[in-house]
Amino acid sequence: MANTVSSLKRVRVTARKTIINRARKSRLRHQVRAMRRLLDEKDAAGAAKLVPQTFSMVDRAAKWGIIKKNTAARYKSRLSIRLQNITAKSAA
Repeated sequence: MANTVSSLKRVRVTARKTIINRARKSRLRHQVRAMRRLLDEKDAAGAAKLVPQTFSMVDRAAKWGIIKKNTAARYKSRLSIRLQNITAKSAA
């Protein structure tokens, strides 16, 4: 167990941040899951409506350090490619 005042404070701060980061990561996962569900259902209109909200959440998670920047870029890239494929098939 921590003994010094500064290490006790670090324990408290880390506990608070862990709760916040866990909630943010959970919110991010739910948002990405909702987007993927719409893409699986081939709902191009619904997915297109959800894209800005999802990308914003992914970017914020990367900024906060919840996920790495390359992971955020990969999420956005894969989601946008799937959306383009659905949009192209529905237009054809």
